[in-house]
Amino acid sequence: MSRIFNFSAGPAVLPQAVLGRAREEMLDWQGSGMSVMEMSHRGKAFMSIAEKAEADLRELMAIPDDYSVLFLQGGASSQFAMVPINLLRGKNKADYINTGAWSKKAIAEAKRYCEVNVAATDEANNFTRVPAQSEWQLDKDAAYVHFTPNETIGGVEFPFLPETGSVPLVADMSSTILSRPIDVSKYGVIYAGAQKNIGPAGLTVVIVRKDLIGQSLDGMPSMFDYAIHDKNDSMYNTPPTYGWYLAGLVFEWIKELGGLQAMAEINQRKAGKLYTAIDGSGFYASPVEPVCRSLMNVPFTLANADLDKAFLAEAEKIGLTSLKGHRSVGGMRASIYNAMPEEGIDALVSFMAEFEKSHG
Repeated sequence: MSRIFNFSAGPAVLPQAVLGRAREEMLDWQGSGMSVMEMSHRGKAFMSIAEKAEADLRELMAIPDDYSVLFLQGGASSQFAMVPINLLRGKNKADYINTGAWSKKAIAEAKRYCEVNVAATDEANNFTRVPAQSEWQLDKDAAYVHFTPNETIGGVEFPFLPETGSVPLVADMSSTILSRPIDVSKYGVIYAGAQKNIGPAGLTVVIVRKDLIGQSLDGMPSMFDYAIHDKNDSMYNTPPTYGWYLAGLVFEWIKELGGLQAMAEINQRKAGKLYTAIDGSGFYASPVEPVCRSLMNVPFTLANADLDKAFLAEAEKIGLTSLKGHRSVGGMRASIYNAMPEEGIDALVSFMAEFEKSHG
């Protein structure tokens, strides 16, 4: 079997070491005689898996004790609703920063529950930069401020941490979580779909400050109440147990690599190689302002868009897949999450040079 280099934005590449261990334990987890997929979520075996995964995540991210960690379902898209449902807490306004496609979806969902103030947007520039905080128009009566640190589709990443004072800061970290150290205490809520840097699709991690829990909107479904999930240790219903298990293996893998600081250094090196190749060429170009470029999702265009199909076809032939840009942006996009090995970046850069030589 030959492994390809999968540059998909999600579901994304998983660490080969994690997949190998999951294969070894598929039929018999640590002498239990059964697969993790077959275990009761309330049995001692799975409870040990769940507890270790949470402990490892807390250690990796240095999550303070006054934060709850929830392992849920529904993806980040469900969190677009769960955030206002849980964080409005008697208010009817929320601030949102619009930096791309996922910000827009979060804004649209929040408008179902409250008045949304779009405090800043770069839509007029086709989302190629993050508006400086000096340009923001925050509402002093807002219940929270929501932003998307990294826009997966547009490849735009915040180069700064927003300052919101006493107003809780909410972040959709689906495509950047675990890619570098962060100060969790600066946030009210962090949420992330698992399918980019945590594990397989189906699991969603929510890190929420405990004082923000317990005042959800009346009449909402129980499954959308953070307090219920917190009280039941994320087991109010049957959770995505296998995804939780695989996430735990990923957390162990990151710890073995040296933690988030080591991960950050690897990711900076990988992205640096790719951006250097793009900037050093008259054939390729990045649409994003350099200071706002993503370390995780790298969009780029060819000088002649008529060559896009040939680029993708030739790349696929040598095992470089899922490089087509999102339909709303076009061009190419290489998603280079934690599990993308540096060899994958080297292979892509080498192919880009050869393609330019033969088609430029």
